[in-house]
Amino acid sequence: MTQTPTTTAPANTTTGFVPGPLERTAPFYVAGHRGLVGSAIWRKLQAEGFTDLIGATSAELDLKDREAVFAFFAEAKPRYVVLAAAKVGGILANNTYPVDFLSENLRIQVNVLDAALAHGVERVLFLGSSCIYPKLADQPLKEEYLLTGHLEPTNDAYAIAKIAGILQIQAVRRQYGLPWISAMPTNLYGPGDNFSPTGSHVLPAMIRRYEEARIAGAESVTNWGTGTPLREFLHVDDMADACLHLLEHYDGDQHVNVGTGTDVTIKDLAHQVAAAVGYEGRIEWDTTKPDGTPRKLMDVTKLTNAGWTARIPLAEGLRTTVDWYRQHQDGIRQ
Repeated sequence: MTQTPTTTAPANTTTGFVPGPLERTAPFYVAGHRGLVGSAIWRKLQAEGFTDLIGATSAELDLKDREAVFAFFAEAKPRYVVLAAAKVGGILANNTYPVDFLSENLRIQVNVLDAALAHGVERVLFLGSSCIYPKLADQPLKEEYLLTGHLEPTNDAYAIAKIAGILQIQAVRRQYGLPWISAMPTNLYGPGDNFSPTGSHVLPAMIRRYEEARIAGAESVTNWGTGTPLREFLHVDDMADACLHLLEHYDGDQHVNVGTGTDVTIKDLAHQVAAAVGYEGRIEWDTTKPDGTPRKLMDVTKLTNAGWTARIPLAEGLRTTVDWYRQHQDGIRQ
């Protein structure tokens, strides 16, 4: 029987870390570099002059395979790691497949973070989600609200997995003194998003639905819920910029919210998406379907204090995302 790799701590763990510019020639592994967030981070790092970027597709490396992950780290020897790989989806997918979202995300996180620890990775950024916060938490959501109430039941399995990731980062800091950090983005969108009818989040799902309705000349489009929940949306290129900024300017035990600090109703979003794709039919609502959390607005004070604010307005981001979708429809996930 093959022995499962352990997480023996490296002998040269560091304390007293001071954030600063990352070395542009150091090996930098982006886990999930083909996904929405990972691909944006990859583009950002390339633009910033990083010359030794490391990526592996799911076909090349199954992050749920512990032994394969440890072998990969032993060969690649990354100095920096961003953990952007995850099983993600919208309300329907999360509510339908909670076992998959819990099990797969836990395995990905534990394997990558354990391997990073065993191989002495200097700097790790773990990416989570705003769904970690209690369903009825005060708004805007502050970092300290974590674990203070019940989660939204439609995506609690995914949220628990991401909370476990935050705690693993904190545990590594406490036990080994490594300057690893976590960031919790709000709802992301942009080039490379998942536009699948059954697996996508609300914004890309709307873009596809309204574009198909425009092409078909449909008289109306029906959306889930009442349209009253409030959501915050951050362009993925802004998220990538924030990730590099945090790696170079932030070191702390607490995770950092990443968002715009402003939100819109789902009903308003539907009208903005319709305008962006040029759909002029009726917009209707199926109130028998769930709304999800009433509001999820991030408090971004910690991020602002670290010197970063979002730059891409929603209207501009929608236009460019619609353009990208139209240019890549042949390769869109079904």
